[in-house]
Amino acid sequence: MKLWGCSGDDVLKVVVDTNQFVSSLITRKGPPAGLLQAWREHTYILITSTEILEEVARVLRYPRIARKYSLREEDIKSFLNLIEHEAVILPETIKINVIKDDPDDNKVLACALEAQAQYIVSGDNHLLNLRQYKDIAIVTVREFLKTINFKI
Repeated sequence: MKLWGCSGDDVLKVVVDTNQFVSSLITRKGPPAGLLQAWREHTYILITSTEILEEVARVLRYPRIARKYSLREEDIKSFLNLIEHEAVILPETIKINVIKDDPDDNKVLACALEAQAQYIVSGDNHLLNLRQYKDIAIVTVREFLKTINFKI
């Protein structure tokens, strides 16, 4: 597992919300898959936290999701392994309480704040309704891919 170690203002640092991680694995095409592809092509640095990854693993293993999308345990492990070895992972993040309606979303804001990320990519309305938190833009996948001129 990599730990925080990026420097330089020219590096685009992005935190991806759980819903987009899950979508990128279950759809394997369209904007969520493009988000993953852009990362694999080093268009940006993916930053996440142990807490976000634990949530991704838990959601991917929900029986209704695994059944509906025919997710095998080996697919889930392979996906998580890729993130664990290629993303920057913060072992702990600060605790904040900005989103009152869904406190679980605060972990995404905290990760981005601590990492000094420029973007949060999400499909969650609690986050998207903020549009901006401090200096962090909160955007949909389509908005982010358009920003980085990534064609899907």
